[in-house]
Amino acid sequence: MTDATAPTEVRSLPVTDVSLVVLVGTTGAGKSSFARKHFLPTQVISSDYCRGLVADDENDQSASTEAFELLHYIVGKRLAAGRLTVVDATNVQQEARKQLIKIARDHDVLPIAIVLDIPPAVCAERNLTRPDRQLPAHVIPRQQRELRRSLRGLEREGFRKVHILRGEAEVDAAEIVIEKRYNDLRHLTGPFDIVGDIHGCRSELETLLTRLGYTLTRDEQGRPVDAAHPEGRTAVFVGDLVDRGPDTPGVLRLVMGMVAAGHAVCVPGNHENKLGRHMDGRKVTVSHGLQESLDQLAGESEEFRTQVRAFMRDLVSHYLLDGGNLVVCHAGLPEKYHGRNSGRVRSHALYGDTTGETDEYGLPVRYPWAEEYRGRALVVYGHTPVPTASFVNNTICLDTGCVFGGSLTALRYPERELVSVEAEQEWYAPVRPMHADAPGAREGRPLDLADVAGRRIVETTQHGRVSIREENSAAALEVMSRFALDPRLLAYLPPTMAPSATSRREGYLEHPEEAFFAYRNDGVQHVICEEKHMGSRAVVLVARDGAALEKRFGIEGPGAIWTRTGRAFLNDDELTGAVLDRVRAAAERAGLFEELNTGWLLLDAELMPWSLKAVELLRRQYAAVGAAAAAALPQVLTALDQASGRGLEVGALADRQRQRAVDAEAFTAAYRRYCWPTEGLSGIRLAPFQVLAAEGANLAVRPHDEHLGWIDRLVAADDPQAPILQRTGRLVVDTSDEASIAAGLAWWEELTGAGGEGMVVKPLASLARGKAGEGRPGGLIQPGVKVRGREYLRIIYGPDYTRYLDQLRQRFLGHKRSLALREYALGLEALDRLAAGEPLWRVHEPVFAVLALESEPVDPRL
Repeated sequence: MTDATAPTEVRSLPVTDVSLVVLVGTTGAGKSSFARKHFLPTQVISSDYCRGLVADDENDQSASTEAFELLHYIVGKRLAAGRLTVVDATNVQQEARKQLIKIARDHDVLPIAIVLDIPPAVCAERNLTRPDRQLPAHVIPRQQRELRRSLRGLEREGFRKVHILRGEAEVDAAEIVIEKRYNDLRHLTGPFDIVGDIHGCRSELETLLTRLGYTLTRDEQGRPVDAAHPEGRTAVFVGDLVDRGPDTPGVLRLVMGMVAAGHAVCVPGNHENKLGRHMDGRKVTVSHGLQESLDQLAGESEEFRTQVRAFMRDLVSHYLLDGGNLVVCHAGLPEKYHGRNSGRVRSHALYGDTTGETDEYGLPVRYPWAEEYRGRALVVYGHTPVPTASFVNNTICLDTGCVFGGSLTALRYPERELVSVEAEQEWYAPVRPMHADAPGAREGRPLDLADVAGRRIVETTQHGRVSIREENSAAALEVMSRFALDPRLLAYLPPTMAPSATSRREGYLEHPEEAFFAYRNDGVQHVICEEKHMGSRAVVLVARDGAALEKRFGIEGPGAIWTRTGRAFLNDDELTGAVLDRVRAAAERAGLFEELNTGWLLLDAELMPWSLKAVELLRRQYAAVGAAAAAALPQVLTALDQASGRGLEVGALADRQRQRAVDAEAFTAAYRRYCWPTEGLSGIRLAPFQVLAAEGANLAVRPHDEHLGWIDRLVAADDPQAPILQRTGRLVVDTSDEASIAAGLAWWEELTGAGGEGMVVKPLASLARGKAGEGRPGGLIQPGVKVRGREYLRIIYGPDYTRYLDQLRQRFLGHKRSLALREYALGLEALDRLAAGEPLWRVHEPVFAVLALESEPVDPRL
């Protein structure tokens, strides 16, 4: 006999981490208590709670329709966000369960039923103890009858798992075990080598793995049965291992061995799916190379064929890898399907989506999902042969048609480096010739309205989340659509630069000692002072040859020069080309293209004279003030002299007017230093001061002295007969050494005393963070502060600004500093994404955000 007092054995109930759990049981079965015990409060959606939300009374049965509408809405929102969701309701009626199963299917998650089958007498007794609810006596028996009818068909209704707990003891002993989805391999972070469609080309696969650095292991017959990488890299196969090629068994033997040894993971292709169904005895049409596989497998042992069947049955439609940053599947997968489980997801992963049309070869026309993809995860797939693998938005197709005489391609991840081996021959004639305009052979749209419209939040590595208001986005879109150059080229926009803290020195509004002391307080010992040139900020993208830009930017040409707002700097294509030619020739002679292993360079620079870009500003604003003063003040002084000669007391007034005349003359002299005539290249000066990026490299984070070393070589390599490139003067200052600080102050006074604009003070190491615990722990500090000279500030604040220094010292710098940091972080983010080979829309996202932030209101004099 069984001991009735013996404890019931614990029963584990597996529940998938992203799924819809439907509790089924009569009133009084203990569903709410069960839910509270095993799930988080936020995971449980109760029909009673929803009834209370819509009617202020959880027992108001007249509000049930509205309550369940609300319940279904909340469930849908949680499932869309990928949250485990539990429905606490009786759910004994098939119609109620049908709606929940439909919601689960709509969001491609598994519906799971947990049935609490409690005796009616227990449920009735519990109901009597509830002071807030007294149900009629017939309700529980009716629900019990509906429950009994339901138990026989829950799986047929669509529930993927059904757990039935009979009696109070089983309910009390139950334990929920949260299981990861089969496709969730986010804990695997690589590095990976992702291999495209093989189609039985075993020899090419061996060659590719060897080129990738794998060491092959062979059996006694010399057949490869495993391959391991000495650095621990993992191979990932995107499916279509079989059919068409010369050695399907050899490919399967090698890949199966690698997977079994933990050296590889594999997703199924549509050809594995079809072969597997045929081997399981199901009826399939033998076509598209299946017969070749069947013939080759017929020569293998029954044991091997059994292993092949088991291997293909266990393949999972797609995998999430590297924390969800990488998705691998056979035919591509939109973001809404990532990590989901349903027949629809599996079908898309195996076959992709079609338009319903056929092409001239009788093959289905694939829907170009990749051109609309905007997901954060990189999707790597195959299925549709392309001549060469290339990134389309944040996706890449690796099927380069090896079996059709093309090549076998792998993607090194996270390096984003492509490695290919040529096919040994054309093993199978393609129905549709491979050509350059095949799907996936081109870069998708670089910029889309949906990428930039409305309120945006851009994640940056260096500064966290940067928010862009909707009205700022609208202003930026106006500039981008009407005035900017081709957006494919806009890989970077320079950040605004904050001035140093306001000086308290007599006669000065800005002075470098504030900059030195501020950086010292931030823990920056060495700063570099760079001469500020008399020009306008310019970004220069220069190509080594006409086709160098096409691969990365999707557009051929010599390059471009643009302003801080993305507009073409010179409205003369011929002149722009001439400047780029000079920069290209100097970079070639200086060896920068070879040293940086690049076909293009992105430079931050000043283009001079100021009048080259700001001629209208100079004419209407500055020249007008100078002309007015020159015309009016001499007459005023003459009149005052005459009044004084007649004995009137106008001495103080005359002194003030004479000082105004001196200030006006100084104002005119100040702005004229920034203006000189140009004709063609004659008179133009370009002063680069930073090499921002090259192919595969964000160079902006390298130390500034390294940048200036490159720039010095570039300037020295310019045409000595008619140079246009100008060196940037610099001085390194040790903020902990008073003598070094004094040298920095003297250099600034020398620059500004000779009429120069001033200097920019930057951390020598470039990217610098403040001391932890001060403000934002370890947060970014200013990448540079400008310290402008007394006479240059006369242009900015007016001829007689020195008379109002006390008022000007009240200027508020906080917003300008915040803006400078946010724009700097966005610029670095754009360069990081550019270097990583991310799609152009991802590069444009932070670039556009910089442009949007520039529309924030801030005192333009800062």
